[in-house]
Amino acid sequence: MICRIIDESSKEAAVVDPVEPHKVLQAAHEYGVHLKLVLTTHHHWDHAGGNEKIKQLVPGIVVYGGSVDNVKGCTHSLQNGDKLSFGSHLAVLALHTPCHTKGHISYYVTGKEEEDPAVFTGDTLFVSGCGKFFEGTAEQMYQSLCVTLASLPKPTRVYCGHEYTVKNLQFALTVEPDNVRVREKLSWAQQQRQAGLPTIPSTIEEELETNPFMRVDLPVLQERVGCRSAVEALQEIRQQKDNWRG
Repeated sequence: MICRIIDESSKEAAVVDPVEPHKVLQAAHEYGVHLKLVLTTHHHWDHAGGNEKIKQLVPGIVVYGGSVDNVKGCTHSLQNGDKLSFGSHLAVLALHTPCHTKGHISYYVTGKEEEDPAVFTGDTLFVSGCGKFFEGTAEQMYQSLCVTLASLPKPTRVYCGHEYTVKNLQFALTVEPDNVRVREKLSWAQQQRQAGLPTIPSTIEEELETNPFMRVDLPVLQERVGCRSAVEALQEIRQQKDNWRG
């Protein structure tokens, strides 16, 4: 999946996790834009594996990545709260969202006067799901999902790293079988995929309605999975998802 961020007035562009650099350059040519930045969410090969090649293909391109994450090809490291800008009006805020990896960064992007917000969440937040806890704890994932990302404006569009939506929603129904919004979105997502269309982006508002990992503060959900706290419920749901063979 190629995620591009384009400033229409200047025709400058950033790309998130360009693991297939030749496809990225082809898309940039088709859109008539100049690649200026690479925003790397984390160090895994399927996100950072194209960084060295794109540096060869686009001399002078700046490659950002989390300061804790040892991102391949990184030229500029970022910490939580660091701000970038490119083009005429686009602003990028680095959000440290650890757990999948220790230094995972999500990128919150806004236009002029903070309009049209979007967040690029890599493998921390998926549509109706979250990444595996490879390098962190349930406490960290709770902070990343339910505090950091959940605090973004509800209309914020969510662009994640993989198209896992149908399976995620099928699992979500096992956690909340009476959640009408999950059932409706699953039907929509299945239609999208059958038509060869993406289910991404979602929004923060939709995730708060349909993503069990972002709904663990709800007492009824905690009770359903036999837990007494949000963090405990998050750990339990992740364990269930890891063992689920739906």
